[in-house]
Amino acid sequence: MENAVETIQASKLNPKFRERVAGLLKNYDFAQCLTCGMCTAGCPYSDIHENNDPRKFLRKINLGMEEEVFADPYIWYCTMCERCTIECPMGINMAVVTRTMRGQFDKDKIPGYMQTIAREHIESGNQMNVGQVDYEETLEWIQDEMREELEDPEFTIPLNKKGAKYFYGFNARDIKIYANELQTTLKIFYAAGIDYTISTKRWDATNISLFTGHNDDFNAISQPIWEEFIKLGCEQFIVTECGHAFRSMKWGQRMFWKGEMFPIRHILELLNELVKEGKLKLDPEAITELVTYHDPCNTARKEGVWEAPRELAKSFIKNFVDMNPNGKMNYCCGAGGGGMAMPEFNEKRKAKGKRKVDQVVETGAEIVIVPCHNCIDQFNDLNKWYPDTKGKSKNMHMCTLMERALILPEKE
Repeated sequence: MENAVETIQASKLNPKFRERVAGLLKNYDFAQCLTCGMCTAGCPYSDIHENNDPRKFLRKINLGMEEEVFADPYIWYCTMCERCTIECPMGINMAVVTRTMRGQFDKDKIPGYMQTIAREHIESGNQMNVGQVDYEETLEWIQDEMREELEDPEFTIPLNKKGAKYFYGFNARDIKIYANELQTTLKIFYAAGIDYTISTKRWDATNISLFTGHNDDFNAISQPIWEEFIKLGCEQFIVTECGHAFRSMKWGQRMFWKGEMFPIRHILELLNELVKEGKLKLDPEAITELVTYHDPCNTARKEGVWEAPRELAKSFIKNFVDMNPNGKMNYCCGAGGGGMAMPEFNEKRKAKGKRKVDQVVETGAEIVIVPCHNCIDQFNDLNKWYPDTKGKSKNMHMCTLMERALILPEKE
């Protein structure tokens, strides 16, 4: 069988294309690429399916192959996890390049339903298009449930509290689908006795435009929640267990926020701090299963949060084991870069996920802590797609596992 040969025709090259891309990237220098292939070697998925080679994609840009660049499915296959970037000797960030190229597509040409999510988020204030009445009724329902569970008829969710120390931003799934998980988190806040608030106006910290590359949509989505934080005069912005929500808030603030900077922290950083200070008590005998931890790319590699979650896990989990690799070097679960919102690429997402399945199986863990909504949906899909591993591990957020070990304060 003859090997296919790709022919580069000089007459079709656009020598100005590289400069145009550099301009879009604010003159970020990606032209220093050595074509060494370390990015491709570092990508866990370059050998999993076709058209997933970062080196080839960057070469097309540098050579001025404009037509081929925009026709390359790599733009959408890439999970933007930055695993290739940490291997690059020149530090070229392929996720930045990929996001920028995505942003050149007309919004009606973006695959899947990412743009629908962006539009609905702009219109309703949240990515699940939850109406105001439904939102407030769900909070009221959670409050009633907690009063009964805590045997505290005076318990009240602090809404729109000015001057609260912590402003809590979360994922719309916690209202639309997983209200029990929001209830669990608020129960942990109650046990720790922290001063926090939830806004009834802007509360969804996610931003799908992190993946579409359209900065006008990104600003339309995130600016209002930052403004709500300032309006309420809170001290710290706490983001739920959602990798892309955390990345959107942190990266977005650095890129687009024009006001005074304020602390944005991951909830697991806060909970670890509360445990170390003795404000949050967990039973070290409650969890007997073997447990491992998945590092979401947006939380760990991109924003540097991987040590605090492990400290927290080890504070109440007797049998903890890490995946290999982990932390900064972790493998993407395969659903990053908006992959969950592009169902036409499900087979690629499934193929990528097998590498993560193998990682989990190798640990022998019964429980996988998955502190990210997109990641946990991917993990649950992988249990269905690979039935030979189904039932070998249970996937849950850290807060859900913590609830099993939570020691509530004694009532006076």
